[in-house]
This record gives sequence, C-alpha cells and structure tokens, in this order.
Amino acid sequence: MNKETLFPGHLRRAFCAWLAAATLEYLLVPAANRDLFGLAALRSMSLSRLLLVTAALFLVHCLLERAVRSRQSEPAARALRYPALFLFAAYAAFALTASFTWGMLGGCALLLVLLTVYAIRGWDTSPEPEPETEKPRAVWAWMTAGMALAFFTIISLWTIARVRSLESPTYDFGIFSQMFNSMRRTGAPLTTLERDGLLSHFRVHVSPIYYLMLPFYCLIPRPETLQVLQAAVMASAVIPLWKLGGLHGLTGPRRFLLCALLLSAPAFSGGAAYDLHENCFLSPLLLWLLWGLDRGNRPVTLLAAALTLCVKEDAAVYVAVVGLYAVLRAALRPMRRRQLWTGLALLGGAVIWFLLVTGWLARSGDGVMVERYANLIYDRTSGLAAVIEAVLLCPAKALYECFDGDRLPYIAFTMGAMLGLPLCTRRYERLILLIPWVLVNLLPGYLYQHQLFYQYSFGSLACLVYLCCVNLAPRPAGQKAEAGKRFPLLPAALLLAVGVSLGCTAMQVGPVCLGSLQRGVYTAERTAQIRAVLEKIPAEASVTASTFYTVPLSARAEIYDLGYAELSHLLNSDYIVASETQDMDRFATPGADDGAERLQELLTENGYRVFETLPGVLRVYAR
Repeated sequence: MNKETLFPGHLRRAFCAWLAAATLEYLLVPAANRDLFGLAALRSMSLSRLLLVTAALFLVHCLLERAVRSRQSEPAARALRYPALFLFAAYAAFALTASFTWGMLGGCALLLVLLTVYAIRGWDTSPEPEPETEKPRAVWAWMTAGMALAFFTIISLWTIARVRSLESPTYDFGIFSQMFNSMRRTGAPLTTLERDGLLSHFRVHVSPIYYLMLPFYCLIPRPETLQVLQAAVMASAVIPLWKLGGLHGLTGPRRFLLCALLLSAPAFSGGAAYDLHENCFLSPLLLWLLWGLDRGNRPVTLLAAALTLCVKEDAAVYVAVVGLYAVLRAALRPMRRRQLWTGLALLGGAVIWFLLVTGWLARSGDGVMVERYANLIYDRTSGLAAVIEAVLLCPAKALYECFDGDRLPYIAFTMGAMLGLPLCTRRYERLILLIPWVLVNLLPGYLYQHQLFYQYSFGSLACLVYLCCVNLAPRPAGQKAEAGKRFPLLPAALLLAVGVSLGCTAMQVGPVCLGSLQRGVYTAERTAQIRAVLEKIPAEASVTASTFYTVPLSARAEIYDLGYAELSHLLNSDYIVASETQDMDRFATPGADDGAERLQELLTENGYRVFETLPGVLRVYAR
C-alpha cells in the first residue's frame, strides 16, 4: 500500500467505526428520548460504551479491508470509500425521523454531498505547489492597499460616529474605555464598570494583547482612538492574506479579489458594530500564523501563535486547530514532514495554555463562560469537556444545533456569501479549519455568537478565507494543470463571491453604518450640549451614570452603570447622571411606570440635589 494513502485510510476506517457506534448508541436510546431538541438523548448514552464499540468496529473494519485489498482490484478498493456515505445516510435518516427540521435536512444534505464526492473521487494526497517566484504587477498591490485604506476609513468614521453620537454603551465599550484610561495611568487593566466593582479585566478575559494598542492610545487618550485602532487592526489582515495568495501561486487579480472577499464579508465589517473587542486581532494574527506555517518560517509561526494566545483564553482553540491541521498535513505528505514538530508544538502549547488560563480564571477570576454551551452540556460537572463528549456521543445533536433556525441566516451570510468556496477541495485535511466556525459560531446556544453584528466571527472568517485561498491554488508543476484547472469555475466563483459578499454587506451592514453616520451629523448639536453638561462633573469625582453616558465619563477611576450598580455604589457616588429618555424600570414600583420619579425620591432622601439638567434629555444629581 502506498504510504500517502495509509493515513487517510486509517482516518476513514476510524470515522466509519465511530459513525456506526454512534448510530447504535442513538438507537439504544428509548424512542421517547430521541428528540434532539433537549438533552434527554445525551443523558441516555454512554461514552465508555461508544469508545469500546468504536475500537472493536475499527479492528473488524481493518480485517475486512485487508481481505478486500488482497484481491488487488481497483473497483474493490474504491468501493471501500462508500460505507462512510451509507452509514451517514442511515444515521441521518434515523435522526431526521425523530427530530425533523428543514435546517437539519439541509445540513445532512450538505454532508452527504461532501461524502459522495469523497466516495467517487477519493482523498487528494498529491504534493502541494512550491511558493511562486514571479511577482504580480505593482498595480494590484496598490489597488489592494487602496481598498484596505478605504475599508479603514469607513470603519473608523462609522465607529467614531457611534462614540460622538453617544451610541456606544457601557457593555462593552465603556468598560474598555475606562480600562485603557487605567492602563495609561497605572499600567493595570482596572475597571469598575465591568462587574460593578474594582477588578482587573483579565479576571474576566485574559487579553494582554490590548497592551499593543496602549502606546497609540497614550498619544491620544480618547475613546475614539480605540475605534480607530480597531479599524487599523482589521484592515491590516490584508497584508498576510496578500502574502498567502502569492505563496500559493495566485495571480495579482486573484489576490486582490481574495482580499476583497475578506473585507467585503458582512460578518467582518459587522464585527465592528459593537465597538472595540480584542477579537479583532484574530483575523490578522491567524493569517500571519498560517502564512508562517505554509512558508516554513518558524519564528513568524511561533510569534503569531503566541500573540494569538494573548488575545483571549478561548483563542487557544484557533491555535490548536491550526496545529492539528499542520500535523495532519505532515502525516499525509512527505514534503510537509518537517512541519510535524511545529504542528505538535502549536497543538500542545495551545492545549497547555488553555488549561492553565481557564484553571486560573476558575480559581482566581470570574470563571469560564461555559453557559454559552448550555445547549450541549448534559453533565454539569464536566464543564467544557461535556461539549466534546456530546459531539462524540451524538453528532446528530451537534448537527441539529448547527443548523437550527436562528443559525441559518448566519450560515447564509458567511459560508453562503463565499459561495461555499471553503468546501471546494478534495484535500480533506483542510476541512479541519472549519472547526472554529462550527465550534465558536454555530454550536453555542449563546445567541450573539452567530450574529453578524458582534465580534465572534473574526477568527473563523480568517480560517474560511484561508481555505478559499488554498482551494484556488494551482496544482504542482509537472501535473499539467494551471490555477483553477481542477475546478474550472473556481476563479469565476471568486469574483462572484466578492459581488455576493458586497451585496450582503450593503444590505445588512450598510444601513447600520449609514444610520450611525447620519445620527452623528444630525445629533451633533444635542450631543454637544450633553457633553457640555457632563464636562462640568469634576474629573476626580466618582459617578454612576446611565449606560450611554459612561463612555464620555470613563476617564476616571470610579464609575458605575446606573442600570446595574448596587445601591451601595449608587448612593456612595459623588454624582449621578440619569437619562430621561431611557427606562428606569429597576427603580419602578412593580406594575407602574414611575422609575424616574422613584429614583429622584431615593436620591433626595439620601442627600442628593439636582446639579445640572438638560430638559427631556438627562439630569445630574450631586451629593
């Protein structure tokens, strides 16, 4: 047997054994508990039994295939790829019978298509192309730079307008604005806003990557500076992506289109809609990591991996997945064997870092946010490990969650907007890079992780656009195929995907962006009046303020959000800033709409007086 086909064969046999064991495990569940909506099916399953059956079936499968291969028949060898297809079809039929949804049906159909292509065409283990030596015309590089500059300008203006028009709330921009002010003064990421009390932000999320922004913030210490810095980080992702395109033999026009595909992705620009987050670093850092890996540049690979781990505790998932991808690729192709140790280092280092950081958060911090996977954690004592167990025990449950109704628009605007280009490959080890998209965006029950206007797509989009890049790469020299020859429609599909992405962004993100820009202009006079009132509050005073006023007041050591502050913090603040346009339900009498009046009575009883007022807008109380 050829060594290149040995490893894919083992993976296929293991997949078939696991799928058959999962099917048997599902059928052992009482019929009344097979509904995938809840967790009853998972609670009726046994992980130890699944693993034992999988191991036994794997051995049986190896013995049967050995007998088949002894016949030296090519059709017989090709037929060995079909059991995976038939097993999944049977498993999907059982799951759909118990819990039919149109989204689940679509997900099963997509996987059946991928398995059918594999059964017919097999796993491509041919050598990969060497880096290209010819440089494209400079005009394409300048056009890409101009496009990135335009993107940077639009995102900067949009997010600055949010700050200037007082649209940025406490959660999450107020906490970061106060945190950076604290970092500038003391060097420590302290905030009183985040958990209604003084603490380090790193006790909630371990994100030392923010220190890379600090020198620039110190030059212009304003909230708007943070928005501009995020826009710059996002736009910088085109640099490693352009280099990746060249490394994989793409021409200048295709490299330009590849960068356009990332910048035009609705989830990419939409990720800035909720103000600054550390996740914005994931796109450029992961692309640098993948470039360093593909280029064989270990210093860049390790530096990019280390910086990625500094983004957030869960960023270890991305590094681990890239490491697993490197290990699989090295196992498949002798030309990549030198990357085996690099991949193992990435995988091992990411796992160790994740365990250390999450352990520290559990002991000394605010804990790990496992509740986002409550839809899969059937055993509350296992934490995040239960998520992996759930996927192993019942892949149908994972499919059901990934293709639930509220995920379908997100799938359409990410994978759909890219016209499925990340899936167009027969080098199936590449599909490992889909794990972040599935694990971070589709699997969680937490609503915001599969929405366009939040920060959770930056890392998965980097992986998706990298897959587009390598799937468009030409075949190695000597195989008589030019770029796109294996899939002749791929280059045209790239152009179409850019057009679709632009259309989706114009439809989804455009109105939100334009709305903020218009309000920034139309409300300039009113916001100037509000700022004039807020500036009368002494800089050293402690303040409790309504959520949209905490950002302009964040350059102080002690500030609390009026909607969440404990009464002890509220009544010990020197100043209270209460909006007259926002609900004060937390102070209202049950069943009545008298929150503002009750707040005023509370403050008056505790010695506060009206310090300043802007009729119909806000009222400032002083002690």
